[in-house]
Amino acid sequence: GIVGVKGYGSGVIGRYSDRPDLFPNVQAFHTMRINHPTGWFYKTETLRKLCAIWDKHGSGLTNMHGSTGDAILLGTTTDHLQPCFDDLSDAGFDLGGSGSALRTPSACVGPARCEWACIDSLDICHHLTVNYQDMIHRPMFPYKFKIKVSACANDCVAAIARSDLSIIGTWKGAIRIDPKEVLACAGEMNIQKEVCDLCPTRCMEWNGKELKIYDEDCTRCMHCINLMPKALRPGEGKGASILVGGKAPIVQGALLSWAVVPFIKLEPPYDELKKLIERIIDWWDENGESRERLGELIKRVGMRVFLRAVGLPALPQMVRAPRTNPYVFFWPEDIQKEVK
Repeated sequence: GIVGVKGYGSGVIGRYSDRPDLFPNVQAFHTMRINHPTGWFYKTETLRKLCAIWDKHGSGLTNMHGSTGDAILLGTTTDHLQPCFDDLSDAGFDLGGSGSALRTPSACVGPARCEWACIDSLDICHHLTVNYQDMIHRPMFPYKFKIKVSACANDCVAAIARSDLSIIGTWKGAIRIDPKEVLACAGEMNIQKEVCDLCPTRCMEWNGKELKIYDEDCTRCMHCINLMPKALRPGEGKGASILVGGKAPIVQGALLSWAVVPFIKLEPPYDELKKLIERIIDWWDENGESRERLGELIKRVGMRVFLRAVGLPALPQMVRAPRTNPYVFFWPEDIQKEVK
């Protein structure tokens, strides 16, 4: 970047006024991104310490928190960058990501405060942040890369819409049903109209006395559980779905993430997840053009190229529309297999 601190290539965003002659007090107004605690849990003492450092070195303006998740400190001068960073380091803070780097991973509050958490989003996010420090602090990619973790399909950090790699908590097996609580809900709401008819796959039936769920058709979207939290609960087999390619509209239009791993068991030290992340980043780093996000690269070269490169099987859910030409084979070598 234009400005920074020793040893780091990111975390500081240089801001300069186009008219320093008119506004000399803001001719430099740099931004610092501070790596937030996972789940945004702060002690009051820690927040006061952070604000005191910023009052000393900057404008006092903050953004708690930026869309990436970092605590954003808005407005300081070049000569204050290194002293501010030194004070932040002494207080236990580190810089987050900026530029063409891995952006600071963020996660929902997960099992700390939410009963629907299917994974420990806090531990996963903290583990990935510590493990990939070099990618966060030293830009090395075609463009930004974001990892966000939501502990259930309610996706409270909007990972599916905003991150290149989304980790979404889910479950295997049947939704747990409490028949007594279902009947209690029937006295307070129209289960057929508000729950069954709004189910995206219509996998539920209500006969006035009993709720039947066809779990083989369920997409685990959390709609019914949100409406009847005492009557329904996620299944016992907890894990996560992995999605890729989400982004906001900058170079190209907005993209929602594709599901590439329907279910994965996530337990420390998350070796299988880390190997997948590294394969995805290596392929994108090798093939991506300047300022091309992962989703844009997949859109440009095709999902099949991506799947083969990272060693993932194709899923029916990835098919946008049935193919119209029966003579187009998935890969050229498949033709040889058909001939033999």
